[in-house]
Amino acid sequence: MSDPSPAVAALLSYETLVHAVAGAVGSVTAMSVFFPLDTARIRLQVDDNRKSKSTPIILAEIAKEEGILSLYRGWFPVISSLCCSNFVYFYTFNSLKKVWALKEAQSRPGRDLVIGFIAGTVNVLLTTPMWVVNTRLKLQGAKFRNEDLHQTHYKGIMDAFCQIVGSEGVGALWNGTFPSLLLVFNPAVQFMFYEAMKRKASLGSRKISSLEIFLIGALAKAIATTTTYPLQTVQSILRFGQQKSESKSGLLGSIRNVVYLLLDRIKRQGFLGLYKGLEAKLLQTVLTAALMFVVYEKITGVTFKVMGLSRKVKH
Repeated sequence: MSDPSPAVAALLSYETLVHAVAGAVGSVTAMSVFFPLDTARIRLQVDDNRKSKSTPIILAEIAKEEGILSLYRGWFPVISSLCCSNFVYFYTFNSLKKVWALKEAQSRPGRDLVIGFIAGTVNVLLTTPMWVVNTRLKLQGAKFRNEDLHQTHYKGIMDAFCQIVGSEGVGALWNGTFPSLLLVFNPAVQFMFYEAMKRKASLGSRKISSLEIFLIGALAKAIATTTTYPLQTVQSILRFGQQKSESKSGLLGSIRNVVYLLLDRIKRQGFLGLYKGLEAKLLQTVLTAALMFVVYEKITGVTFKVMGLSRKVKH
């Protein structure tokens, strides 16, 4: 049997698998630490009658009304989805980097942006059903200020899948896919800035400290999150599946849903309503991304050192 082509070898390399596992472990670790911040963020996005206050006050309200454990409601499905999502993203991103490096050795921001966009698209199409389910489970039992929102009753992940498919159809598992596809620019922009700043910091073979990785990861995520937050709000509303919209079928219907929800939020709450929950989102995603990159770099660094593998492809 002939040896696989260089491109296939790059896609199936041990190094790519290490990146994927390290990315998944890093994201799970970071999200577990800052999970309550995500609870506050999604509650503000979906329950539009809840007043936007400082994140500590929102967390205190939820804990008082629903119990301290409610801050971690939906932890397992979120962590499961995040683990799968980041495994897919890091695997695809680093596979494409290795394939592209066969033709062009030097990394450039534009190349990183394109690779990030492709990796994000693959990730969205494969993992959106898991995110729809975990959004429903995360909001189950919540005390909404908006009386139009009704409670769902799922026994777990599989029961949620079955009920959604049975009552809303298979297509409901991909609710929010269109804004999610637009939101692939978020990780794409994040990785573009992260890789660019990391390359600049490591000029002359200089070793980057964990603090520098934390700050670079935080800054990259802050830029990406702020620019795409209105679409993230629409994404959460669509995934919860109780929005009023003008159309739900086809690409044109998806575009109309997104535009309708954006304009409706502006009409009822003003332009700043599109950024409701941004404080909690920035705290959660910036800190989570920063910690994730630290864990990710540590795991890949130690693994490659132990196995004697070169990391030159990454830089």
